[in-house]
Amino acid sequence: MSIDSKVIIIGAGHAGGALAAQLREQGHVGPICIVGDEAYLPYQRPPLSKAFLKGTADKASLFLKNPAYYEEKSIEIRTGQTVSSIDRAGRSVTLANGDTLHYDFLVLAMGAAPRLLAAPGAGLDNILVLRGIDDALRLQQALQPGRRLAVVGGGYIGLEVAASARQLGLHVTVIEREARLLARVASESLASFYENLHAEQGVQVICGADVSAFEGGRAVSTVRLEDGRRVECDVAVVGIGAVPRDALARACGLECGNGVVVDGDGRSSDPAIFAIGDLSWRPLPVYGDRMCRLESVPNALEQARQAACAIVGKPRPAADVPWFWSDQYDAKLQIAGLPFTADRQVMRGSAELRKFAVYHLDGDRVVAVEAMNSPLDFVAGKQFIASGVAVSAARLADMSAKAKDAALAAA
Repeated sequence: MSIDSKVIIIGAGHAGGALAAQLREQGHVGPICIVGDEAYLPYQRPPLSKAFLKGTADKASLFLKNPAYYEEKSIEIRTGQTVSSIDRAGRSVTLANGDTLHYDFLVLAMGAAPRLLAAPGAGLDNILVLRGIDDALRLQQALQPGRRLAVVGGGYIGLEVAASARQLGLHVTVIEREARLLARVASESLASFYENLHAEQGVQVICGADVSAFEGGRAVSTVRLEDGRRVECDVAVVGIGAVPRDALARACGLECGNGVVVDGDGRSSDPAIFAIGDLSWRPLPVYGDRMCRLESVPNALEQARQAACAIVGKPRPAADVPWFWSDQYDAKLQIAGLPFTADRQVMRGSAELRKFAVYHLDGDRVVAVEAMNSPLDFVAGKQFIASGVAVSAARLADMSAKAKDAALAAA
């Protein structure tokens, strides 16, 4: 570990950009080079499906730092360049243009790529995905008022795009293969709330439906379902999840699971190589070091801090409780924790009033909370998860008491 080591970061997203800044904040004085395959400085992705897509935020607002920051901090940025191979023995990377860069520490922060739908007609024009700025710009152009949009995938990204499109004046249909929205990532209560919310806004939601083909001439005009139904559209967005961009890691022999396997510092099976952000398969200390791949800004920031401290030789920062958020229409969702071992749920508040929380309990311990328009429940739940304190389910459900007062006194 050294403050003057040469660090190369592959990936100019939130994780890569945050790591470079963290290294300087932690006292690193050696060379730092960020290699990004997009034509942009490190930027944040969450606004792409919301404010940026709707035109209420511009491109400059997405960037984590302005160009002067990188010059001032002596951080080299190579945009629009890709890495073709990693030589672990020689501690170097080769770029597609033939350049070779040497490192003391290499950090993989390439994120994840949209999962593609293997269906006939998937290559037609106006079938889009949303992952980066260029994707969002193409989608912006396509989302014209009065057009018909088919969203394939009823997860958070699909629902956020659906909400933005409705607010832009499009006719929207969401197609989900599972029996309900958010089947793998949310409680039934929360999923039901979102289905009702979107229906109120004029979105047609079709669940339990597999896509069999996209039809049209040059551009998509219809999404055909397995049961024979057809959804007419002018634009289709496929949002069915993401896969880690771990091809480079696998090619150079790093241990991989659902992403690059790392320890609590973000270090891979090669001590000189770290992996952070959406790409990493990491332990979660709050859940007994259970391994998981998280796609969130808080995760990227936490791992950036962990890797920076490890590289400069400082103690590992305290572990965070994983958390996430989603904004759709006037509904603000905040989630703390993950319900790995939950055996019951406690509802606090009212879905009808659009202010509620679903607490996920393992015995008498909170392991996750979904807080809809209820920031105090989010804060209380996050604190319960971090402390591991026992809580009273009856008190949690009692709206006449504060959520934080549900904690039971230690024996």
